[in-house]
Amino acid sequence: MLSMVTQGQKEETKIVLTKPFSLGDSHDVYRAPNLLQRLLSLLKNARPGSDITRIQLQLPPLFNFPKSNLQCYGELVYCTSSDLLSKCNSGQSPLDRFISVVAWSISTTRPFIVGLSPYNPILGETHHVSKGNLNVLLEQISNDPAVAALHATDEKENIEIIWCQYSVTQFNGTSAEAQVLGKRELKLLNHGESYEMNSPKFLARFLPIPGNDWIGNVNICCKESGLVAELCYRSHSFLGFGGSQRSIKGKIFDSSSLKVLYEVDGHWDRTVTVKDKRNGEVRVIYDAKQVISGLQAPILKDAESVRATESTLVWSELSQAIMKKDWEKAREAKKTVEERQRELERERESKGETWIPKHFVVSHIKEKGWECSPIQKWVPAAPIIAL
Repeated sequence: MLSMVTQGQKEETKIVLTKPFSLGDSHDVYRAPNLLQRLLSLLKNARPGSDITRIQLQLPPLFNFPKSNLQCYGELVYCTSSDLLSKCNSGQSPLDRFISVVAWSISTTRPFIVGLSPYNPILGETHHVSKGNLNVLLEQISNDPAVAALHATDEKENIEIIWCQYSVTQFNGTSAEAQVLGKRELKLLNHGESYEMNSPKFLARFLPIPGNDWIGNVNICCKESGLVAELCYRSHSFLGFGGSQRSIKGKIFDSSSLKVLYEVDGHWDRTVTVKDKRNGEVRVIYDAKQVISGLQAPILKDAESVRATESTLVWSELSQAIMKKDWEKAREAKKTVEERQRELERERESKGETWIPKHFVVSHIKEKGWECSPIQKWVPAAPIIAL
């Protein structure tokens, strides 16, 4: 979807808003011809086990879909068909709320396109979107490594979300595995509860059967209640054959007694259930079809309030070219953005200036990794509205 807005007599501002990745949707419109062969050619000199993060960040537009990585992170929070966050807040007991948080965490697992990647955000790039009372703001706080910070607040529900994360991609010969590092935190302020969790790894398989999946272990813990969930995301067992694709298995237990309270079972793209260990009762806590299917592109509400650093504006020319499959124009548009970024970096170096994030206080300690703290208590309403 392309939205082109004229602001009075000013030069026309172009904002490109595309549909989020929804369950069951086809995104072949973005795909270049012979994409898999081109991708394998690009990786022909990479050795199994090598870090290809830098190669991934320098991909030509043929290997991009029309979104910045900031948009992808943001969509995990503001693009849902049902309000799982309100359900987290309305639980009557700590255990009820914890189970709802587990379901919400699973909802941030989304389908992607095999062989395509989002744009690497430029330093200081932002993405600001509102969904109902939830206001979401992201900022690219580092480019080496590429670290994104997210702050989302809902003043009505008194909910706050803070993420600080980056990925490292490893090439494994027939596949690539992206490990998402950093901390995700969800705060239910009315209950004085804070939930910390990590992300599964993203697996892109090239041969023998192209496909992708989320794999690895996710831990969710609430220090105030002492409740912990251990989830294991599983994929095909061997070279894309056998096994249980997109499955989740795990348990919810009390960390003080180590007593297992619920068993978790299902598939992140279908349904996930919990089984009560006391009475054997099984119930569905997450239905992907209800939550992440039929998602629509956001709309532009207030063009004049769009920041110059907004992802959908920074990359608009490139996104428009990719959607039209005009690869020559796409290369020119991407080069223009990246050269401007390098020019600003040279200017800072010549003046002896250090770039500082506008929306987060950032720290990096080798033992703890990257951490961020939002400067504002509440995220303001955004000019872009998620439907």
